[in-house]
Amino acid sequence: MNKYISCLFIIIGIACSKKNYEEPTIDLSSYQIEKDFELKAVTSEPFIEAPVTMDFDNKGRIWVVEMRGYMQNLDGTGENMPNGRIVILEDLDNDGITDHSKVFLDSLILPRALAHVYGGLLYAEPPNLWFVEIKDDKPLNKVLVDDKYVTSGNVEHQPNGLMMHIDNWIYNAKSSYRYQRKFGKWYKERTYFRGQWGISKDNFGRLYHNHNSVILRGDLVLPNTYRKNPNFIPEVALGKTLNKNQRVYPLHATSVNRGYIKGNLDKDSLLVNVTAACAPLIYRGDQFPSNYMENAFICAPEANVVKRNVLNFSNNDINAIHPTANKEFLASTDEGFRPVNLFNGPDGNIYVVDMHRGILQDKAYLTPYLKKHYKNKQLDTVIGMGRILKIQHKDYKPKEITNLTKSNTKDLVTYLDHPNGWYRDRAQQLLIQRKDYHIINDLKKLISNTNNPITQIHALHTLNGLDALSFNFLYQLTKQKEISSKTLSHIIVLIEQKAHTVYISDAKDCLEHLVTKNNMDVDIYLASSLGKWIQLSPKSFYPVLLKIANRHKNKNIIQEGVLSSISQQEENFLAYINNQQIDNPLLISYIDEVIKTKEAKAIKKNIIIKKQNELSINAGKSIFNNLCANCHGDQGEGITNLAPPFINSEYISESSNRLALVLLHGLSGPIKVNGKSYNLTATMPGLINNPEYSDKDIQNIIAYLQHTFSDDPKPISTNKIKKLRNLKPKSGVFSEEELLKIK
Repeated sequence: MNKYISCLFIIIGIACSKKNYEEPTIDLSSYQIEKDFELKAVTSEPFIEAPVTMDFDNKGRIWVVEMRGYMQNLDGTGENMPNGRIVILEDLDNDGITDHSKVFLDSLILPRALAHVYGGLLYAEPPNLWFVEIKDDKPLNKVLVDDKYVTSGNVEHQPNGLMMHIDNWIYNAKSSYRYQRKFGKWYKERTYFRGQWGISKDNFGRLYHNHNSVILRGDLVLPNTYRKNPNFIPEVALGKTLNKNQRVYPLHATSVNRGYIKGNLDKDSLLVNVTAACAPLIYRGDQFPSNYMENAFICAPEANVVKRNVLNFSNNDINAIHPTANKEFLASTDEGFRPVNLFNGPDGNIYVVDMHRGILQDKAYLTPYLKKHYKNKQLDTVIGMGRILKIQHKDYKPKEITNLTKSNTKDLVTYLDHPNGWYRDRAQQLLIQRKDYHIINDLKKLISNTNNPITQIHALHTLNGLDALSFNFLYQLTKQKEISSKTLSHIIVLIEQKAHTVYISDAKDCLEHLVTKNNMDVDIYLASSLGKWIQLSPKSFYPVLLKIANRHKNKNIIQEGVLSSISQQEENFLAYINNQQIDNPLLISYIDEVIKTKEAKAIKKNIIIKKQNELSINAGKSIFNNLCANCHGDQGEGITNLAPPFINSEYISESSNRLALVLLHGLSGPIKVNGKSYNLTATMPGLINNPEYSDKDIQNIIAYLQHTFSDDPKPISTNKIKKLRNLKPKSGVFSEEELLKIK
């Protein structure tokens, strides 16, 4: 019997592993790639169609977003059909080529992003951002993370990316928000607006992006360190254009949207500068030669190329250089080659998402010129296709990808030191997700025992993600002589997150010690990460900040950092500078600029508030005439034996909360107004049970009453009024005694 059961299991196993399609064979003869590199086709139709992005799960499998509805014809009809999908690609025979696929989610409308985070899948389907848990490769417990992930714009100009960063926040391109989940709750926070399509990071933690006419932009500093002052926008530290020119070198004359404009094409009708640059990738793998580490790769689908730029990091600046004259890293004469995204893989290679289609331009911007080109070349017939290509070095030897879901936590700690950034990133997030606090000491030992700053940075942010990073531990790290400036930079940023009055003395000692290092990397983050400490004790930290500012009087990046730290303290800090008789014209000019901006905003805000108040007052007056004047008089003078006056009434002038409660729940006598007692027999009814009067109506009545009968109006929000609806009196109507207990 066991023999037959065993045979049955073998037969079932063979059936389950059978390929559902033949492995794709793609002709890549029209593609040229840089010497010593190879291009491989990982998958294509029928496994995928119109892929726009992808991600690897912790098993190393590829998950793909298919934007099947995009530009199915020259008129773009049917774009809102629910035919988008997220599919899982598998390589069951481990030969590096897809032989099986399955649908994870379907019936989506123009899906555009995904990321494996927190043990589930985060994905964007405009206008929403969703999160689903994953069980047996099926979605479970769908949660709406943000119903305003996409608020406007056509398909080319909407948020995308969803990249988990080393600081445990998820960043996006074409967006000024970042996301994080802690203890089951999702958080949405402001960040610097970056790019158009695609986002990437280097090993240190700087972010890179671009837009269609700029090959590469990058931040010179860590995210959310230099944009803490709402009245100041850094021009040096953030969003720097890294290329001197925007040249592109296609192999053939490609169809571009505004090729008729002089200068867009050369004498051979070849595109001169990029018009659809997207999807920058900083290479962080371990299979390319060392001179390719942290190179930038950029898609230019309008030219059928993938560009390579060498990043030069020097003197706290970054520049991108095109390394080969008049030639691209990867180029094709196949006009259907539309590289729209790039990714580092768990095997150390680069993966290219090729949407593979003729029509690239969205209908909103499709010129008659390009439409004619598409039609003449029959590019509108190149549809229903899609590919994932892999770029690998000629010496690459395939190796088995580790299934991280089966790794124990101690093994995951060792992966924080892996030469491939993909493993470091995933190990960090898995350690945080598992919440195995037994490895806290292992993480601390890793920081102390390694000389690799990148490993130390990952370990620090893993501890922070576990809420196991203390001020005292960070403080002790700053005292270690051998610790690198890169690691110290992150430590300074993390120390600010621990700002508390109990640590002021130690923080002052710690930061003053770091100032003595006289290191530009360290000074950048000292300049930009003192804000929370300054709020707690300006006298303790103003001297530290000013010392940094004066050391680098002509360095814009330092002075911009200072402006980030003194947010809402500009006038006080300027007075401190003047008292110290310091000559720092660059910093003072920045501060003056911010103060003028604040004043201009205040004037504008007052104008807006005045207009809003006028509208609210007028609306309140109308309600007053219909509702209140019959009892209190049309001039608010009161009516004997019926209702007290509003003129000089404490109920109007002293507390908006009390006034709102009276309007909502009513009031019974006796009461005292302006020193005079009123023994009223009638009870004023409340409006709480009257559906005709909203919270906004209550707010408008209060605005009219206070601006008419009080010299000191006290605005109240509709949210506060909503909460006061639940503050009900015992008898159903308030008495004066009850009201006076409420501020």
